[in-house]
Amino acid sequence: MGLNEQNHSDSPRDVVRRQYLASAAGDLEALRATLAPDVEWTEMAGFPLAGTYRTPTVVTSNVMERLGQDWEGWAAHDDTYVVDGENVVVLARYTATNRATGKPLAVRVAHHFIVRGGLIVRFEQFVDTAKVRDAAS
Repeated sequence: MGLNEQNHSDSPRDVVRRQYLASAAGDLEALRATLAPDVEWTEMAGFPLAGTYRTPTVVTSNVMERLGQDWEGWAAHDDTYVVDGENVVVLARYTATNRATGKPLAVRVAHHFIVRGGLIVRFEQFVDTAKVRDAAS
């Protein structure tokens, strides 16, 4: 049973949770299935992958695949969900080790998702970019 088949509720919280589960499993196909065709995925200014990416394939190739190349064991731990209609804010943590420096990263983050029609249409990341930069340099 694939990640898409279990718990296939289209509630905004469940869609976002599926995205984290797919990411943790390295299942980029399942992750793309949670994203709207015209998704806007924004990595915060100051983050190594800063910018806004559109389309599910562009998001996974420019964000998830690059994080996997640059960081050993990159993980987003989704700790707390705050849901208001189509808005889902997740208080989370990133943990990883930078492949170039060998330095560990443990940083708190907030992710804001907008979910419509069972798909993530917008994502915005908030993170202490100085901590990420320190681990990468």
